[in-house]
Amino acid sequence: MRAPLLRQVKVLRMDAPKIKNAADAVEYVRSRDLRFVKVGVTDVDGIMRGKYMARDKFESALEKGFGFCDVVLGWDSNDQLYDNTKLTGWHTAYPDAPVRVLPETMRLIPFEDDLPFFLAEFEGYAEEACPRGVLRRVLNRAEAMGFAVSAAAEFEFFLFEETPHSVREKDYKNLKNITPGFFGYSVLRSGVHADFYHELLDLANRMDFEIEGLHTETGPGVLEAAIRVDDALKAADKAALFKTYTKILAQRRGWMATFMAKWSRDWPGQSGHLHTSLRDLRSGKGAFYDPSGKHTMSETMRWFVGGQQALMPELLAMVACTVNSYTRLIPGFWAPTDSAWGVENRTTALRVIPGSEKSQRVEYRVAAADINPYIALAAAIGSGLWGIQNRIDPGDPIEGNAYAVEHPKERALPRSLGEAAERLKGSKAARELFGDTFVDHYAATREWEEREARKAITDWQLARYFEII
Repeated sequence: MRAPLLRQVKVLRMDAPKIKNAADAVEYVRSRDLRFVKVGVTDVDGIMRGKYMARDKFESALEKGFGFCDVVLGWDSNDQLYDNTKLTGWHTAYPDAPVRVLPETMRLIPFEDDLPFFLAEFEGYAEEACPRGVLRRVLNRAEAMGFAVSAAAEFEFFLFEETPHSVREKDYKNLKNITPGFFGYSVLRSGVHADFYHELLDLANRMDFEIEGLHTETGPGVLEAAIRVDDALKAADKAALFKTYTKILAQRRGWMATFMAKWSRDWPGQSGHLHTSLRDLRSGKGAFYDPSGKHTMSETMRWFVGGQQALMPELLAMVACTVNSYTRLIPGFWAPTDSAWGVENRTTALRVIPGSEKSQRVEYRVAAADINPYIALAAAIGSGLWGIQNRIDPGDPIEGNAYAVEHPKERALPRSLGEAAERLKGSKAARELFGDTFVDHYAATREWEEREARKAITDWQLARYFEII
């Protein structure tokens, strides 16, 4: 039986004030006489890790930072310790790494009596491997080149009438989706479950990851949410918070949400498409728009797309980050198999979307819902900036079905996480963009993930070999 619906999210107690600095944060927490706040950092897999922090400890952390065990950068999504990384491990004894609290990221959690929540990021020796840190360095590069970057993420996710206990008891088989069958853009489905839609929309508004579009996708219990555009670092924060709090909201009502790239062979995978654009810092105008250019693309945009196309095979591990990611990247399932680009073409990895000076953008369609938003955006933006610096022309856009076109071999995407990790390790461009420490650490974590997967005996293997072989 489904758990009773929880209505707390709709109780709008207060608006979060604009916190600009540590002094503002201290004043706000003291004004409400709060005993605790909540803080969170994002690990390599994009999972938010955090804790409640007493007020005096929080005030000290705002001034001096605080220590957070660096195992957060040294274990996988199942809390299993990497045995192949240099940054941290048994050889370093897992010390506390310095972390800075980011007061300007404060949100109020509606179903925790508007408890303040603050994002944080690693600094010091751990900053080179910090997901938020790697994106921030890419954006610093953009600023040095004279650009500000805007971005937005959109995610597909499946909802189930299940709990963390029930999915394990069922061994992840015969799970009950909240709705059956196909039914994209369904007014019927969204009307029946309007309470959940409104709770999610209200929560997103309250916690500053505003959703500008929410609808059913094609499949049982699958939704798609488009998060409103913002400066790229804030957009990544919003994407990370959206994934975390959508799962929390679902579980609070006795449901579960999954952001796996592909949870069933019977249904298309779940996308996590990323939209990016550049603004010229001197003129304030959109750098991708040229009314006289073909498809209104400026030279800057062509070079940006050219860089994304050229480096996608080398950086794919930063975007297709799990073993499961590669089950989605097959022809005919709305996911690309090489780094082709097109104009308003949903069969290509890069979709140029013509529009006005403000709306012209490129959609990085290779990304799935399982992305770490910070790392995936760093790859999408960093490769585009590299394309501008090196004036990489992308050639002509693909017209029609990209799956039916024979593409140059150098644009073929790796077919496994292990292959992608190897490509990333050997990429000179990746090391230039993200630094040796990040590339070596992150590639090692993906090699570990691939190695863990190879230990598994799957249902397919048992059915294939148990009796016959």
